[in-house]
Amino acid sequence: MMKAVIVEDEIFAAQSLQRLIHEIDASIEILSTLQSIDESVEWFRMHPIPDLVFMDIHLADGSSFSIFEEVNITCPIVFTTAYDEYALKAFEVNSIDYLLKPINRKDLERAINKYKNLMPLSPDNNTELINKLITSIKEGERCYKSYFLVPKKDKLIPLATVDIAYICVDAKMVKAVGYDNKIYYLDRSLDELSVQLNPADFFRANRQYIIARKAVKDLAIWFSGKMIVNLSIHLPERIVVSKVKVSELKRWMAM
Repeated sequence: MMKAVIVEDEIFAAQSLQRLIHEIDASIEILSTLQSIDESVEWFRMHPIPDLVFMDIHLADGSSFSIFEEVNITCPIVFTTAYDEYALKAFEVNSIDYLLKPINRKDLERAINKYKNLMPLSPDNNTELINKLITSIKEGERCYKSYFLVPKKDKLIPLATVDIAYICVDAKMVKAVGYDNKIYYLDRSLDELSVQLNPADFFRANRQYIIARKAVKDLAIWFSGKMIVNLSIHLPERIVVSKVKVSELKRWMAM
């Protein structure tokens, strides 16, 4: 019987993940659901290492990579993340699987089957892979876009990311709007921009909007557990954040 541990600070997400795991394989035993760095460090110090760990990268009290500085987790790790960013390439390169939130059954089943089909990593190899992953992410943090070159008549002008209040899709065109309400058209998709912009400064609110942290005026409670993001500049429509992403939004605002 496979024994697993979930490290996830969002109760709803942890419950959903556990339910999906049991739907895929009812024999998998979830030994514990841990919600913080300190709780995780204490648990791994006091208990035998499980067969597999599902670990959220961004916990309320910091990056889960801090756990590896305190304890040696020798089993394979399946990381979960709400950000479709540069780090995902590092997971693939280093053969550590990842799940992008919100987690769906197909991706989870792929990760579990990958663990079952592949030979278990030795403790030394697993530690080496995690160290490479952390190094890749630290190096990647310096690679976010600071400027975009945008067309203006017969010229290309630099647009600093710090001057962008939000980016949206309008009539199938992607436009960045500055704090002065000037509009700049970008030749890339929101998916591409989500990877290129620093997730500490920008948030993918929904399919139509990426918002800048310093542009956020306040958050308003909406029906069905959703939230409205109000910016410091005028928008033609409401920016609605789904119930699934509300916890992620709150955590991003509190970073």
